[in-house]
Amino acid sequence: MLYKSSVRPLKVVMANLLTVFLLIEVFAYGYSYGQYGLNTNYYLMSSCPFVEPVVKNIVNRALQDDPTLAAGLIRMHFHDCFIEGCDGSVLIDSTKDNTAEKDSPGNLSLRGFEVIDAIKEELERQCPGVVSCADILAMAARDAVFFAGGPVYDIPKGRKDGRRSKIEDTINLPFPTFNASELIKSFGQRGFSAQEMVALSGAHTLGVARCASFKNRLKQVDPTLDAQFAKTLARHAVPRHAR
Repeated sequence: MLYKSSVRPLKVVMANLLTVFLLIEVFAYGYSYGQYGLNTNYYLMSSCPFVEPVVKNIVNRALQDDPTLAAGLIRMHFHDCFIEGCDGSVLIDSTKDNTAEKDSPGNLSLRGFEVIDAIKEELERQCPGVVSCADILAMAARDAVFFAGGPVYDIPKGRKDGRRSKIEDTINLPFPTFNASELIKSFGQRGFSAQEMVALSGAHTLGVARCASFKNRLKQVDPTLDAQFAKTLARHAVPRHAR
């Protein structure tokens, strides 16, 4: 079951607006890139000049049908970048010989893969073998921020797709049960300040929260949780058939 925030739905506070921007800037050095290096005009120089409008149009159509996918695309980008850099490894499917990041328990609730697939299919039709999935995911997340009311900003492009995707690497993702100290430590190990950690984590308020992620704090109300807010959460977290 999902609980939708009723406070300013899809209106992004400043912490949320910075999410993808911070990811792009901080993780930009964690993966390999193409012959021109990272460049905002990378695809203008590599014979795929319409990549930006293609990505934007497909993202916008998807978000018009389901606005909560804005948070889904941002979260997917975060889960990709936090492991080994923004290399698209979260998009790789598992094989009989390897369980990929995508099938980690922490990634099973990721949403928006069909949007990335649709973009990739169209770009392969227009300019085969040119645009990386890593760049597609970065651009899609950026456009999701703008769709949700965030700022317009350009991003460097030219990422190469990673070939490694292993479930064991996802142990480095922040656990939903982490307290503030554990989150600060986890993000700090990747060069983030506490303020930047709050900005990155804030993207979750864009969409929905899964009741399974917090209902254990409602049985015996966590004293650090606002009592009135806890009552509101409990009311929404009860399955409809049990009301």
